Amino acid sequence: MTNSTAIGAYWDGQAAVFDDEADHGLRDDATRAAWAARLESWIGRPAADVLDVGCGTGSLTCLLAAAGHRVTGVDLAPRMVERARAKAAAAGLEARLFVGDAAVPPTGDDRFDVVLSRHLVWTLPEPEAALREWVARLRPGGVLVLVEGRWGAAAPVAEPYGAGTGVLPWSGGVGAEALAGAVRPLVADVRVEDLGGDEQLWGRPVTDERYVLMGRV
Repeated sequence: MTNSTAIGAYWDGQAAVFDDEADHGLRDDATRAAWAARLESWIGRPAADVLDVGCGTGSLTCLLAAAGHRVTGVDLAPRMVERARAKAAAAGLEARLFVGDAAVPPTGDDRFDVVLSRHLVWTLPEPEAALREWVARLRPGGVLVLVEGRWGAAAPVAEPYGAGTGVLPWSGGVGAEALAGAVRPLVADVRVEDLGGDEQLWGRPVTDERYVLMGRV
């Protein structure tokens, strides 16, 4: 299998249980409200065109659509996208949802006000190339919003996270300092906001590094 095929197969296998995590499924009212409030503060404009890369089962896609944004979601795993489409349909929400490589979103010449990624860059074989692609999809004044972290207090070990996925550059997550260093040459300014202390976002206390990095073009 190619690396991307292996990665897609891995996340297909996770689709059935992915929403069991509180911050994935957003089934708890308080957790869902916490994410909705954060998204509103990060995007800060009505009816934005938002590209949700690595949309997974569509929880954030649906929150964005419910807030009135025009949302396009892309994920490599067909079963993830299938669940995202079902979730949007059940809520009566409109969103464009595609199966495709989030690192090179299949959106043609479309440009967006916001490109959003949550806990994706650590899964990518070439994360810095993906960052360049995402910034290129933004309109002038657009914002790159990266919700990321490093899973565990110790520096992550570079190792595969699924059979056949290969060794990934940011396996185990990426710290804010390293990600800012990769993003800063691509945008006009970078801002990092710590998210580790907000238990409602995660549905539990967390001790590892969690943050959002925002870069404006």
